[in-house]
Amino acid sequence: MNKKGETKCVSVEGVTDHPDGVAIRELMTLIGDKWSILLIVTLSKRPKLKARFSELRKSIPAISERMLSISLKQLEQDGFVTKEVFPEVPPRVEYELTKLGLSLFVPMQGIVDWVTANWSEVKKARLKKI
Repeated sequence: MNKKGETKCVSVEGVTDHPDGVAIRELMTLIGDKWSILLIVTLSKRPKLKARFSELRKSIPAISERMLSISLKQLEQDGFVTKEVFPEVPPRVEYELTKLGLSLFVPMQGIVDWVTANWSEVKKARLKKI
């Protein structure tokens, strides 16, 4: 909103007309994915921005092991997290937010806060449709 309380319109022309428009939409899909949001927010709240695979699994009980693995691989591939494997038995694997991943925390937390604040309204709207 601007000073007069008007909503600022966001132009999609920059995304649709950009030479890398497909890549931009693909990245927006990744960072908008529910698991990516939860993983980035979860890692941002961990000591040293790090967590083991099993700690992440416990922190996000609804995620399957397979989806956790897929999401972490994608976030690693795109530079949002790093993976460190320790030569132990059993192997210990830690994931850490990168500087790029941490830069996403503020907007991601904003989305989480918005959902928390507005969930009851969305729920009411859904119930009206039933």
